Amino acid sequence: MADAPTSDDLRADDLGSRDLVLVEVTDRVATMTLNRPDQRNALNRSLQQRIPEVIAQLEADDDVDVIILTGADPAFCAGVDLKELGSAQPASRRDAADLVTPKSSRGPLPDHTKPVIGAINGVAVTGGLELALACDFLIASDRARFADTHSRVGVMPGWGLTVLLPEAIGVRRAREMSTTGNYIDAEVAADWGLVNHVITHRDLLPFCRRLADDIVSNDQTGVRQMLDTYRRGTATTAAEAWTIEADVSRAWARDNLDPASVEARRQAIVDRGRRQV
Repeated sequence: MADAPTSDDLRADDLGSRDLVLVEVTDRVATMTLNRPDQRNALNRSLQQRIPEVIAQLEADDDVDVIILTGADPAFCAGVDLKELGSAQPASRRDAADLVTPKSSRGPLPDHTKPVIGAINGVAVTGGLELALACDFLIASDRARFADTHSRVGVMPGWGLTVLLPEAIGVRRAREMSTTGNYIDAEVAADWGLVNHVITHRDLLPFCRRLADDIVSNDQTGVRQMLDTYRRGTATTAAEAWTIEADVSRAWARDNLDPASVEARRQAIVDRGRRQV
């Protein structure tokens, strides 16, 4: 069996032609940039295929612990490529449907264990909003804007919007966004809980990189187990989520808990906490 492609292979791909997704890896953090700026990073067939390929390759890369997902300015992602969708002839309606129907059961990203930080540098609309929601958490530029225009376009979400948007902002606000198609700006998105922080556009990627470095500084087995527990818990009932956490905690204590390692880390944790207060 051939070795899985690495981030070096991804960067080599970019040298020959302008790739749809650019990748840069530094100090165990991969930044992947959607690269159709003239089309506001709209999701044509090729880009829809390329995004999960890159995520899978970075997931398999032992030199990567955290992924930052962003778009080439001026947009994060304007959703499905409506020009491509609108140009489909009646005879190719099935081809048109392929653009807007789910390629997998759980959103635009494949199964992965490494944290994905969404760096929202501009508009995130409809399918682009779903792509953002698939990230583990979001940091927004002050230029970011968000909208769900599925009902205006005449398509239905298939990447988890009706699950993940209410989880982020509450069902009543989600209904408002989806039925009006209105935009909200970055500050409202932060107030509603859609994004964690709003940062000046110039500082967006450096800020995300600092958060990524904080994640890298932790025990990566623990980080990935924590994310898996969150994902399993949010996919079920609250009662079952309590059971999942208890089971994970017992298994971790049995198989992974090392008192000597905890003691070795204790002072560093105390010192870091004092610096952050």
